[in-house]
Amino acid sequence: MQDKELIRKLEKKAREMRISIIKMTTKAAAGHPTSAMSAIDVVVALYYHFMKHNPKNPNWVERDRFIMSKGHACPAQYAVLGDLGYFDKKELERLRQINSILQGHPDRVKTPGIEISSGSLGQGLSVGNGMAWAGKMDRKDYRVYVMLGDGEMQEGEVWESMMTTCQWKLDNVTAIVDCNGLQNDWWVKEEKDLAPLAEKWKAFGWNVIEIDGHNMEQILSAIESAQKNKGKPTAILAKTVKGKGVSFIENDPDRHGVALTEEEMKRALKELGAE
Repeated sequence: MQDKELIRKLEKKAREMRISIIKMTTKAAAGHPTSAMSAIDVVVALYYHFMKHNPKNPNWVERDRFIMSKGHACPAQYAVLGDLGYFDKKELERLRQINSILQGHPDRVKTPGIEISSGSLGQGLSVGNGMAWAGKMDRKDYRVYVMLGDGEMQEGEVWESMMTTCQWKLDNVTAIVDCNGLQNDWWVKEEKDLAPLAEKWKAFGWNVIEIDGHNMEQILSAIESAQKNKGKPTAILAKTVKGKGVSFIENDPDRHGVALTEEEMKRALKELGAE
């Protein structure tokens, strides 16, 4: 049983981060708020409870690594990094502006706390494997968390990487699939169906955990289980809702990569209980 007070604090933080995501993408009039909102609960759990990291020293060698392989969801990570003090929170207001440190997709050169430049889908797990392997060789105990989209799972490189992770018994890797069921063009199952996804991960040799990606208790339990698992990597398949938290943008295929208008933002913030 998870600590109820911890769950309450993390849920409150996730709500705050949803508000931040809506505000920054509306101000930019661009971005992928719905993709970020499906992922934010897991991102919050990792950064505020599980991961070893240091905002004052983003390149601390002992840190755990988080890779946002579905790079278009970076507003979720930006909101958290800004809140934790990796950079001045005022930078969130400059999302996607020329010369901003917060580009439309993660840029490890520009943004403190970003591990890899991503956005070209399919590459995150490959890089995560390299980081994890280096950690094993250097006898470091850091962990590598890679968040993928379910649409991203259609990329062939992901499946090659899945084989590699198991081949080298990289049990310090946890892959998290944000299974919101939607991709750029339409519904994932209608574009290129991934089912049965859990069985496919298992067939590649992974320890697989299926959860509700918005249930904080399940998220915490899954990550704890992944940390304890030895000898093989863990994949957490998180069933989520694109745009979670704002009723009129949830599960809408036409909302991919579309920022809210000012009027829509006011409605959304009211739903989220923003002051």
